Amino acid sequence: MAGWWWESMKELRPLVHLLFPLCVHWIAEEMTVSVLVDVTTNALCPGQLTCPQAIYINGIQQTVVGIFKMIVLPLLGQLADEHGRKPLLLLTVSTTIFPFTLLAINQSKGSVYAYYGIRTVSYIISQGSIFCISVAYAADVVDESRRAAAFSWITGLFSASHVVGNLLARFLPEYYIFEVSIALLIFCSVYMAKFLKETVRPTQTPAQNIPRLKKPFEIVKERYYSMKNAAYVVTSSSTLKRISLISFFYELGMSGISGVLLYYLKSVFGFNKNQLSEILMMVGVGSIFSQMLLLPLLNPLIGEKLILCAALLASIAYGLFYGLAWASWVPYLSASFGVIYVLVKPSTYAVISKGSTSANQGKAQGFVAGVQSIASLLSPLAMSPLTTWFLSSNAPFDCKGFSIIFASLSMVVSFCFACTLNLEDAPPTKKGLEDHVQDIETPLLS
Repeated sequence: MAGWWWESMKELRPLVHLLFPLCVHWIAEEMTVSVLVDVTTNALCPGQLTCPQAIYINGIQQTVVGIFKMIVLPLLGQLADEHGRKPLLLLTVSTTIFPFTLLAINQSKGSVYAYYGIRTVSYIISQGSIFCISVAYAADVVDESRRAAAFSWITGLFSASHVVGNLLARFLPEYYIFEVSIALLIFCSVYMAKFLKETVRPTQTPAQNIPRLKKPFEIVKERYYSMKNAAYVVTSSSTLKRISLISFFYELGMSGISGVLLYYLKSVFGFNKNQLSEILMMVGVGSIFSQMLLLPLLNPLIGEKLILCAALLASIAYGLFYGLAWASWVPYLSASFGVIYVLVKPSTYAVISKGSTSANQGKAQGFVAGVQSIASLLSPLAMSPLTTWFLSSNAPFDCKGFSIIFASLSMVVSFCFACTLNLEDAPPTKKGLEDHVQDIETPLLS
């Protein structure tokens, strides 16, 4: 056991200057989550436990973010492959500073609306892309046989950061939380700019050597070819096609639940900032163990497919217990399934990495993340009105968590696809990709 632990730590040594600032960034973001529920509810619906406006605005935000992420996530993945991981990471981790600064200055109704607008732009750039680029960075420096363990450490540290963030939210006075968060976010960007090493040599593109007037058209054409190439990387592999479907239906259900869960708990059980932080900490503490210790041990024994299937089953139970919660202790029981369902993400990253070549890690991760963003776009279209309806006095029957139960069905579909996943399919070869690029350029050259 000690030898395995030491080997894992040696694999992580090249990632220290990536993981440390990311942990600080995630702590800074997580410490604001439970407080934001109180801040937005107090500003938009003063004196009320249920706030339909906040639920709808969150749904609109999630929809808008999903629309733009369909384009932005694959694009950022391609740019990270072509121009380096470091500049893209610096861009994505710095965007959260601005919306939190606004709430630190003022928490009036107008400021909350402005926060949602700026935060929407921040989410479009950073949500999902930080993970995609970080995973691509790890794939650059970690051997393929050890990547699943490295990815589990990344997601495990993400969970550990959530625990620390929720502890800070639990014990810090509310009026200090945004100031501390902003300081941590600034430190993260400065540290990364100073110490993070680049792993990709920027490529010379044709658009850099053409006249200035023609450059915008050439850049658009280049991006089009690059996105079409990324789509070919995924569609030419049965493994990547299947994991895209799995990710879509999982994200459709889980993002729908996550978008309304805290408002649901506040409305039904009257949970405040402290109780919401405790729920989030329960998931975080258990998932640290499962991602940083359990997954690296189990992966060589049973493989990514079985881990993914078990995690999806746990996510189904997670949603059903929340939706059927009949007492205030049931949400704590439901949160315990987070120990297992958090393994969906690292096992998904490992499957994507295994199904693509080293030169296409960013493209493949970005494309699948783009598929997930389509799901996060669609889920609030149903979840926001459905949740508001069943929390109101006009519900057709008494089941306040019906929308969460409904979202769980999507994860059942994801589990069915996971059972048919084939990991033996080889990734497309470099020659095949080059032939494809020639094929899509031929009509323009003829």
